[in-house]
Order: sequence, then C-alpha cells, then structure tokens
Amino acid sequence: MTTPVRPLPPAPYRWPARQTRPALRPAIRSAARSAARVARRVGGAVRTAVPDWGLAGAAGALCLAGVVLVWASTRPKLAAEGEDPQTYLRRQLLNVVAGTAAMVAFARADHGTVRAWTPPLYALGCLGLLAVLTPLGRTVNGAQSWLGVGAFQVQPSELVKPALVLTLAMLLGEQPDGEHRPRGVQVLLALAVAAVPLGLVMLQPDLGTFMILAAITFGMLVAAGVRWRWIALLASAGVAAAVLAWVLGLLRPHQVQRLLSFADPLADPQGAGYNAAQALITIGSGGLHGRGLLRGDQTGGGFVPEQHTDFVFTVAGEEFGFAGCVLVLLLLWAVLARGLRVAAQAASPYGTLAAAGIVCWLAVQSFVNVGMVVGLLPVVGVPLPFVSYGGSSVVACLAAVGVLMSIRRQDVRRL
Repeated sequence: MTTPVRPLPPAPYRWPARQTRPALRPAIRSAARSAARVARRVGGAVRTAVPDWGLAGAAGALCLAGVVLVWASTRPKLAAEGEDPQTYLRRQLLNVVAGTAAMVAFARADHGTVRAWTPPLYALGCLGLLAVLTPLGRTVNGAQSWLGVGAFQVQPSELVKPALVLTLAMLLGEQPDGEHRPRGVQVLLALAVAAVPLGLVMLQPDLGTFMILAAITFGMLVAAGVRWRWIALLASAGVAAAVLAWVLGLLRPHQVQRLLSFADPLADPQGAGYNAAQALITIGSGGLHGRGLLRGDQTGGGFVPEQHTDFVFTVAGEEFGFAGCVLVLLLLWAVLARGLRVAAQAASPYGTLAAAGIVCWLAVQSFVNVGMVVGLLPVVGVPLPFVSYGGSSVVACLAAVGVLMSIRRQDVRRL
C-alpha cells in the first residue's frame, strides 16, 4: 500500500521589504542630504544676517519694552478721548518692523557696500535738515525739526546720526601709509563735514540733537587717535561758543527757561519746571516693583507731557518700579558692551571707528535722556534709544545695530 505523499507546506510569505528596501535607501539618503543642505543654507543665512545674537537679543528686548511702555502711556488718553486705544501700539510695532528690515539690510552688507552708500545717505540727511527749515517743516516743542506730508512724519536729524558716524569713519579711517593717526587735513575735513549738520540743527533749533552730534564728532576724533592739541582746541572752542550763546542771547526763550528751571527746579513748578517736576514724581511713585501695567496714576492721568517719547522712562519707573528701570538700563548696557567688543575686535580702522561712533552716540543719548528724567540734566528733548516712540529714532538705532553686526560678521571671517 502506497503511503500518500504529504504536500510540502507553503513557504512563508516574505513581504517585499527585502526587495524594496535597497531601492528606498538611496532615495531616503538623497532626501536626507537635500534636507541637510537646505538646513545649512537657512542656518547660514540666519547666521549671516544675525551674527551676534547677544546684540540682537538686547536690541530686540529694548524694542519690545518700548512697545509695551508706549502702549501703556498712550492707551488711557486715547480711550478717554474715544479713539482707538491701540493706535500707537500698532504704529510702534510698524516702526520696529521697519527698523528690523534696516538692521538686517545693514547686517548683510559688506564694508564696500556700506561705504558706497554713505555719501548719498549723508547728502540725503543734510537735504532733509534743509527741508525742515522750509514751509514743509513742522514745529514741535519749539523746534522746527519734523518733515510731514499728511499723516507721515519723519525727523531727518535722527537719520543724520548714523550717516555722520559712517562718514567720519570713512574720513578718519583712511590713514596714509606708515601713519597711525589722522593728519591735520583729515581732521579739518572731518570737522567741516560735521559742521554742516551741526549748523542746520542749531537753526531749528534743537539743542539736544546738537549735543548728540557734537558728542559723536568729539568721541570719534578721540577714538581715531587725533593729537591732544586738537582735542583741547575743540573743547575750548565748545566752551567759548556756549558762553557766547548765553551772553549774546542766541538761545530761544524756551531754552533759557529750561536751563533756569534746571538750576532751580522749584522756581516755577507749574511753568518751565513742570515737566521735570512731574517726571520726578512719576518715576519715584513706582517704588521697588512698580504699581503694575496700566495701573499708574500719573501715567494714566497724563500728568507728564510727551510721556511716550522723551519721557517714556518715567512709565517704566511708575508701572514697573526700580526693577523695571534697572532692567532697561541693563539692556542698554548690554548693547553698548557688545558694541565696544566689536570696536575692540575690528580688523580695520574703519570698523573700529564706526563701532566706536555708534557706541558714543547711543551712550550719550541714553545718558542725556535718563539724566533729564531724573533731574541730573536740563530737559533738552532727546528720545531714549530703541524705547521711545518714533519711527525715525527706532529705524536709526536698529540700523546702527545692523552696522555693528556687519563689522562683527566680517571680522569673524578674518579671524
């Protein structure tokens, strides 16, 4: 009897992974390599645009603080008048966006591009200063320093600051072979270039901006290594000019009143000394930790004039207290410290002078603004960098940060 042959069991089904995996692996590797290339390009673009995250972070934090403080200082008044309380908030955000675009543009540019655009920027700024002296100019707080067409307004004196820094860096940074400091001809040419915007600003008259431009010029001459006899001569000329302006009565009545109220703040607390007196009351009422956002009585009552521009530091004092003021000052110090580091590490005299001029500008302007708020200096009408409301000021300050980033990026490549 024949034994039936059992059929062999079917072979186990093997899914086609072994056949498709070899075909999929090259595709996966290719996709991974493509993704890695894209990531490297994006990362490289970000690193090129923002080579110094510490500087960008400090400047961005100051701008964010400015948006909050401007909103807090304008919201109560607009709400009481039945207007949109978010008006200045949106405007300041647009100012920051425009300033950020200028910062990125300057950060990505090399020295050659910046130097090529410097003379047109300087000429455009001087033309703007001339235009404000025509019927196109608008007078605000005793100074005809604004250009306005409809709702659009620009302050050319703010845009002249970075243009003057870059122009002086070009003139003083191109030293002859074997020379370690600018020659007398270069110094005279630099003084002539600075004299044009200085004279036009005094015709407005804008004493605060004049002080900032003069400090930029003086600081860059010192950084360039100009001989001390030039420095002594300029300092003596400045003191003599100030004395003559006072003796000959060249100052405007409102400027004289501000100086007299600074000498004796209690002489006219309801008149010329009102701004300074209310600023002290407001900044001191916040105590250590402040009264809280939108809870300040002085800010909500609108007792301090121009609180969203020149006196925005008082809002930080009342609503965020001493801690808020210290935070703002620390962020300003961080920007200045990074700028000094860029100046110290710059590989060319041009980069060193440009960075030093920007630091001098921002440091002096911050000191003057905070000093007039706390009563250490007379009221001269100078915005707090990055924080005060105003498109011209915010764009100019962020553009200066972009110049520092450009210098930093190119110096890192050399190192």
